[in-house]
Amino acid sequence: MGVKKYKEELKNKAKRLRKKLTETEKYLWNYLRNKQIDRFKFRRQQPIGKYIVDFINFEKKLVIEVDGGQHSIYKKKDVIRDKYLKKEGYKVLRFWDNEVLNNIEGVLEMIINNLSPSPKSSPLKGEDKENS
Repeated sequence: MGVKKYKEELKNKAKRLRKKLTETEKYLWNYLRNKQIDRFKFRRQQPIGKYIVDFINFEKKLVIEVDGGQHSIYKKKDVIRDKYLKKEGYKVLRFWDNEVLNNIEGVLEMIINNLSPSPKSSPLKGEDKENS
């Protein structure tokens, strides 16, 4: 199979997956869509290399994966996939289904913390106080 045909098939698979989100993915997508988190744009079911990630913010190169029970079986594949994404410069956050459904505030807080640098870590914060 040629590279062009492979990429087209991957793109078509991503389109199908967008139409068949899991209930947990739909739930999280309601919080990520339309730039609701600090105006950061997320895409869902997006091809990256030979993989399709659940959610991605290209600006900050942040990938969010929502894992159901099947991921405990495919743990080795997830490790390989995460290594590839990290090599490509992406940060990967993984959340279990029950974590998204039962602790959405904590999940969103972790996502926000990975999108925006902490004001505490800003080297300019102390300088601003001195120059005021």
